[in-house]
Amino acid sequence: MSKHRHDSESSKDRNVNPTIAQDQAGTSAQRPPPDVQSPPGQPAGNFGQTGPHGQAEGDSKFSGSPGQTPGSSATPDLADELEAVRKENAALKSEIEELNAKYLRKLAEEVNFRKRMLREKEDGQKYALSSILADLVPILDDFDRGMKAASGAHSFEQLQEGMVLVQRQLSQMLENKYALKRFDSAGSPFDPTMHEALFAEPADVDEAVVSEEYLPGYMHHERVLRSAKVRVKIPNGVKKNVAQDAAFGGEPGDKPAAGQRPEEGAGQD
Repeated sequence: MSKHRHDSESSKDRNVNPTIAQDQAGTSAQRPPPDVQSPPGQPAGNFGQTGPHGQAEGDSKFSGSPGQTPGSSATPDLADELEAVRKENAALKSEIEELNAKYLRKLAEEVNFRKRMLREKEDGQKYALSSILADLVPILDDFDRGMKAASGAHSFEQLQEGMVLVQRQLSQMLENKYALKRFDSAGSPFDPTMHEALFAEPADVDEAVVSEEYLPGYMHHERVLRSAKVRVKIPNGVKKNVAQDAAFGGEPGDKPAAGQRPEEGAGQD
């Protein structure tokens, strides 16, 4: 009898509807594999169940901490960027303060330099003659000694000798130390850059010549410091021609036009 029951069950299995078998196969395929474990802290068998808000509890476990919105993983990056910007801002402020301090120091140094240069310029102008005055003091002492000796001896020869010595000492000091040199003009050709003619007289000469020197001339290095005051001899006829040109009212050497009298050309341009 048991054998008969076993055969009947086998015949039932062979007569199963193909549709039902296919549904059963699909259901078994949808089931999770037995080796899948539930997330930590969740009892087995609750995987895939929804919570009170309609969200799968398993999904909420893997999405992050409670209360964290999607995309909140970028928050640490923003915090790092903000901290970097703050550090950079602090560094820039420190650099600006340092540059400002350097600028103020440079400005103070420039102001002090200008004040010092102005003070040195004023002192230079004020005490520019200190060197030459210090050199003239011994000459004054020589004058005092010569005058005292001459007054005690009542001798003109001693006074003259003392004056000559002092004059020679003064001239040598000015020439050797300050390049002040005296030049002689008597008998030399007249040079308007070095001589100032106070008087002129005609003479049998080929060119203007200094005949007498009233005041000597001096040169400082290569420049004329003072022109010599002189009397000049000029060739015969030069003075007459100059007077005639002045009467014509023209430049020296100009002559009146043909048929024109001197008084007609006088005063005309």
